[in-house]
Amino acid sequence: MREKVYIETTIVSYLTAKPSKDLIIAAHQRLTQEWWKNRRSQFDSYVSQLVLREASAGDQHAASERLKVLAQLPVLEVTEESLELARELMNKKALPQKAELDALHISIATVQGMHYLLTWNCKHIANAQMQPAISATCLSSGYEPPIICTPEELMGA
Repeated sequence: MREKVYIETTIVSYLTAKPSKDLIIAAHQRLTQEWWKNRRSQFDSYVSQLVLREASAGDQHAASERLKVLAQLPVLEVTEESLELARELMNKKALPQKAELDALHISIATVQGMHYLLTWNCKHIANAQMQPAISATCLSSGYEPPIICTPEELMGA
């Protein structure tokens, strides 16, 4: 059985965006492209209705490119269980109030049994200082949390 990875919106955004002039963002874009090309096939990759909604926002040409890439991936539903876990993440202050959608990404990946949540959102999702509270909340709610990481961390040996 292959491991399952939840592809959060920042991944497809970095994958399809025009090359950035910012060196760090450009490096993230390159790492995302390398992971997509060389490692993605080693996992079962999923997105959610939330990812599709976020990816469809903004510039229509860019949104079209994002949605074209996402069309090949299975879509996870936003279930009542994932909504409840997202509320619990917010109630336990595992994430700040302004990060409700980030909590929902985490809860969807968790409830659906993903092994990994792949993201470039290091402010609220792949944030080492928030990981203990996120994990504790998921575990106390009866769920095994996914490993939250960036493409660089999931590049393999």
